[in-house]
Amino acid sequence: MSSRRKGYHLEHNFGHGQHHLASSLLTLNLLAFLFHTVLHLVDDSYQQIRQKRGTRKGFFQDILALTKYLWFESWQQLLDFMLSDSLPAQSTDSS
Repeated sequence: MSSRRKGYHLEHNFGHGQHHLASSLLTLNLLAFLFHTVLHLVDDSYQQIRQKRGTRKGFFQDILALTKYLWFESWQQLLDFMLSDSLPAQSTDSS
């Protein structure tokens, strides 16, 4: 059975049974909601993008599309790009 899981010990990481897995996933969802609520209250860039984009779903669709094709050095660089509609600055490889 271990070979099917590629060495991951799922029962150990998420507890035994689906009850603990569901609790863990619920906790992660609540933390994500908390972070987005804090961003909405205190981060000017996030507030501007949310006003510009409208729905939270649209905002996350934009993030998914952008990060699928472009590399951003930081969260702030991604937010700046979304606000400016310009290409992100690419770091040069000196090798």
